[in-house]
Amino acid sequence: MSLLDKYLAGWSFRTNKPEFDVGQEIDVYLTDYSNGTALARVGDTLIHVEDAPPDALDTRVRLRVDEFDTNDYVGEATFVEAIDGTTF
Repeated sequence: MSLLDKYLAGWSFRTNKPEFDVGQEIDVYLTDYSNGTALARVGDTLIHVEDAPPDALDTRVRLRVDEFDTNDYVGEATFVEAIDGTTF
């Protein structure tokens, strides 16, 4: 193994279209609402959250992924909890 290989071991590039597994819990910011449904954007991935509280906009929340389409990078999730009320 070369010095460069050792240096780069474990490195990876982030994608602008992350994928999520059903049942996975993720921490995200709710960025806006569309037709009464809260939206979380993670790069170009869009997560719809039907049951988010109305005051959760622009706050960090924990979601549980219910469905995820790996072709369109769109999913649905259930609101679990607000995390420390921080905004971005």
